[in-house]
Amino acid sequence: MPTATTLPELYDAHAAGLFHYFVSFTGREADAKDLLQELFIKLARQTVPQGIANMRAWLLRLAHHHAIDWLRRHRVRRQAEEAQVPVEMFAAQDDPDQAVLAKRLTHALALLPLEQRSVAQLKLWDGLTFEEIAEVQGIPLNTAASRYRYALEKLRSELRPLYDELKPS
Repeated sequence: MPTATTLPELYDAHAAGLFHYFVSFTGREADAKDLLQELFIKLARQTVPQGIANMRAWLLRLAHHHAIDWLRRHRVRRQAEEAQVPVEMFAAQDDPDQAVLAKRLTHALALLPLEQRSVAQLKLWDGLTFEEIAEVQGIPLNTAASRYRYALEKLRSELRPLYDELKPS
């Protein structure tokens, strides 16, 4: 491992984000946990290259390729894109309004095509720039931006009734 970046440090700093990224591909927590474990086993067997400017982006790129390989191996790309039962992405809420919002947002995210959902997650939850997303997913910058724009349009459309219901009169 390079200088001060040990495998446990990488895991502590990035495992949660990588797990959620894997869930967006697989639609199942158990599969996401397996992918996360496989990724860190792979990292344990290799030397992390020196001079990585953005470790998170580098790890997400590895995770992206690992997830794509998994989808190809298991032939579930179509099933993941059309998942009928969304995975809960948000912690349980005591407030009924927050619980409804979390449920509706989870459902709206599950309706997005995989390509749009993964870009939206990287942008909204992981805070990556479009340049970083393009690098992670191996796509052109404009494609990353347009997938994000389409995802937001679909989320707005799907969540508009909830917004109208909750907005002050």
